[in-house]
Order: sequence, then structure tokens, then C-alpha cells
Amino acid sequence: MRIKLLSIYKCCIKRKYITFCLLGIILVTFLTACNQALHKNKISQSKGSQNQIVIGLGWGDSPTGFDPILGWGYHDPPLFQSTLLRRDKNHQLLNDLAQSYTLSADKKVWTFNIRPDVRFSDNKPLTAEDVAYTFNKAKENAGLTDVTVLDKAVAKSTYEVKLYLKKPQITFINRITQLGIVPKHAYNSNYGRHPIGSGPYQLVQWDEGQQMIVEANPNYYGNQPAIKRIVFLFIKGDAVFTAAKAGRIQLANIPPFLANKSIAGMKLHILKTYSRLGLMFPYVPDTGRKTAQGNPIGNNVTANRAIRQAVNYAINRKELVAGVLEGYGFPSYSPASGLPWDVSSAVIKDGNLNKAKQILASDGWKDNDGDGIVEKEGITAKFKIVYPIDNNTSQGLALAISQMLKYAGIKVNVEGKSWSDISRRMHRDVGLFPWGIYDPLELYNLYHSSAAQGDWRNSGYYSNQSVDQALDKGMAAASENEALQYWKQAQWNGKTGPITLGDSASAWLVNLNQTYFISSCLDIGMDNQTSSSYNSSIIINITNWKWVCQKM
Repeated sequence: MRIKLLSIYKCCIKRKYITFCLLGIILVTFLTACNQALHKNKISQSKGSQNQIVIGLGWGDSPTGFDPILGWGYHDPPLFQSTLLRRDKNHQLLNDLAQSYTLSADKKVWTFNIRPDVRFSDNKPLTAEDVAYTFNKAKENAGLTDVTVLDKAVAKSTYEVKLYLKKPQITFINRITQLGIVPKHAYNSNYGRHPIGSGPYQLVQWDEGQQMIVEANPNYYGNQPAIKRIVFLFIKGDAVFTAAKAGRIQLANIPPFLANKSIAGMKLHILKTYSRLGLMFPYVPDTGRKTAQGNPIGNNVTANRAIRQAVNYAINRKELVAGVLEGYGFPSYSPASGLPWDVSSAVIKDGNLNKAKQILASDGWKDNDGDGIVEKEGITAKFKIVYPIDNNTSQGLALAISQMLKYAGIKVNVEGKSWSDISRRMHRDVGLFPWGIYDPLELYNLYHSSAAQGDWRNSGYYSNQSVDQALDKGMAAASENEALQYWKQAQWNGKTGPITLGDSASAWLVNLNQTYFISSCLDIGMDNQTSSSYNSSIIINITNWKWVCQKM
């Protein structure tokens, strides 16, 4: 295996751009790892019906089980629990448990009137006490659904609850759409393994590392799911494709390099997402400063704006999409690409080596010793990119970028590391990370100076007073629509901002499309070939899925 990878890589480095060659490396890695995963999972034969389908979404086990207080449902609808509000496939807000809601004039108190007809899967009624309990419990626990801005949640009556915030935060509405409500009477330390909720499905079996089986919740207050039983297999990559090819699953999330294959009785479905990958630059120089955990902060090379701008211009994003993503994605130039708060000023003409070289030369970077790497004032233009070692797409992007920047006079070494290793190095080395949620809070976490606390938020310690002010105004807005202008100003106000024209605080690379094979008999309520709108999850409308073929 190591010999094969080495021979592929040697072939690749002979070319000016290596993205197409890198597919060989990714393919070999995927085939080895994923075939091993397939043997570890016992997949029963299933032809699919209205009574049961089997799907592979590329999920792994939820480390904390199915507890929304600890993060379950952060990226996908929680399935087993309901939320006060939810978003449809076009991201429009809809009432779920809530019948109505208001925001106080000072924008610090959210009031919800909830439905009186909701029961948990154990047939106990859901009341405002359960809602208040859930939010207060989430505040106590450091789960993925960050509700630290919450002061307290109070049940004012059986069906009215108030959420009091410490300060205005319009993005809190996204915590409201994410946090599944748990039953006060049945919540305990074992809840994640045996969730009780009011969502459309209930968990009936969980074989850790292999699968979970869910069935329609007969107490669900909404439209009953048409598909009564769904088996979720915990397999990824090539293993999912193999299972689909064998007719064992009816919906398969497959890696892009397999999307050009064909499977009898299945159609390719392309889901546009706002998931993106980018380079997070250490923005400040190395002065010996460290985080509270003792991790070093700063990088003398990437602290230079000319270096960061040159990187942005030298990278050919279209080639990354074509070579690494097999065309299933599109270039990304900002943390809001494809979102309502995106700014057109973020788009640049990239893949422009001459522009990159001019920027460096104008700032005094020169190759004084003829080694192909530019220097300035005793500092050599070289840095490291660290990426999550289990992410093959990140690996391919990092290797391709290393070659692209070589021709701009910048030397880049790439290293695949565990997330724990990355967390210790991401303030001094350039990180290649996945991002992407439908929430402008991400802008705040990436670029507000107060977010730089030695963790994943603002890992580069970026600071710009104008950006802070715009982000603060966005948070204090009275509605999502009113906040849009401030989210855009935070990225570029005509003079400054974190995009390439300004501080070039990051180098955004690509937006990812998700690729699926779906049985011709399974109607998921979206265009069977491609979804033109952006979606966070293919299961956003899972209750509307239907099996449209008759029994043979």
C-alpha cells in the first residue's frame, strides 16, 4: 500500500498542477479503508418498500448517543425530537412545536406559545415545562448547540415559555431551530441511548458501530411518515457504494470520485450544500504568546498580508473543484458563498500566479538565494498546512495547494493530524478545516476579536474594529432580514474586511456538493437529479419520502 501511494505521488509531482493525479492517492486510500469498513458491518438484504428502506448517509455513531442537549441534531433534523421552529428545504422558518412567537422590543426575550396537542413517544404530554427544562439543561452542558447567551428559560403557563437572553443575539433563532426538546420527566444520564421525544420517528434499535433502526412515532402530531421503518447503516465511502451496487440499500451517500459510476435501478442525486473548506491563517506574528492551554499563537509568515493575499490569488479553485471534487462542487471565496449574506466583492480572479508574484514583490519578498522560495527581512515564505487525517478531500486539497503555491515562491508542507493534534497547532500553523452551517453566527465565530479564546473560534486571532462593530450590529438586529446588511458590511464595507480585497484573513477554497445514489422507487420530494437550492441535510423532509413502486 505504501509503495503504491509513493509511486503515484512521484508521478504527480512531475506536473505543474497535481490535482488530477491526487485522485489516485485518494482512490487508493478510500478503497482500502472503506472495504475494511464494509466487512465490519453486517448488512441485511433489503429491496425496499413502504414498510422499510435501508440508507447509508455516511454517518458514524453519535458519540453521545441521541441527546440533543449534547449535540444530536446539530447538523441534521433530530428525528426523535421536535424543535420550537424549523426550516424547510428553502431555509424558510416554519412553526413546529410553536404556534406563535414574539421578540421583545429590547430583543432579549423570546416568547413562544406551543401546541397543546403534542405527546412524547411514551404518550406523556409535552408542555412549556419541558421546553424550559431543555434550554436550561443545554445551558448547563457544553454541547454543540451553544446557548451560552441564554440567561434562563421560564415556563409562564402550561403552553407558554419565555427565553431570556443576556444580550440581544438574532442568531439565537438558529439555536431554537436546532435544539430538540427532551422530556423533563424522562431525562437522565442514559437518555442518549434511549431517547424519548415527540419527533416523527422513534429509535427501536442501535447497534453501535453498525446501524440504527427507527420506526414512525404513532404519537407524532404532524403528518405521519410514509416510510414506516428506516435502517441507517454506519458505513462510509466505497462501502456505501458497494452496498448500493449489491441492492442492499436504497439511498447511498457516495464520494464524488464514484459519482460517475452507474448502479442499476438508481439515479444520481446531487445536493448543493453550503459546506465549504478553507485555510485558516494565523493572523498575528509569533511573539511567544500562548493560549490558556499552553498552545503557541502566531506565525511570522502568515501574519504578513501580502503572503495571505498571494495565497488567495495563486490558488486555482476551479482546478480544485475539477480535480479533487470531480466537478461536484464550486469555488468558494468567502465563508458565506451561496448564502443570503454573501458579498460579490469576495469573488476574485484566482489561479493568477502573476498577480500573486506582483503582490509579493511589491511587499519586498524576493528569492535571494535562487531556491525558488521568496524571503523578506530574514523570514522565508514557508508554512505548514494541517488537515484532519481522516478527511480525504482535505488531504487532496492540501497537496494540490502545496504544488500551486510552489510556483508563487511559497513553500508549503502538509501534515494530516488528529483533531486533538490540530487543536494544539491551529493557532501557529495554517489549518484546512470544513465549515458550513446556515447561520451567520459562523461569521462572528470566525472573525470577531472576542471569539479568539484559544479554541476553534477565530483560531487565527484576527482582529478588526470595523468588522467587530458590524458583527455587533448584526447580532443586535431585530430580525434576520435587518441583520443581513451588517453581515455583509462585516465582510467588506468598501474599505476593509476579512475578504481577499481587505485583510485576506482566510483563503476559502471550495463548496462541496453531496452526491447520492437513490433508488428509482424512492421519491424524496426533491428533483431526482439535482437540488438547485442549498440544503444542509438530505433528510430535511424525510417525513415526505415515499416508496412509489408496487410490490413485485
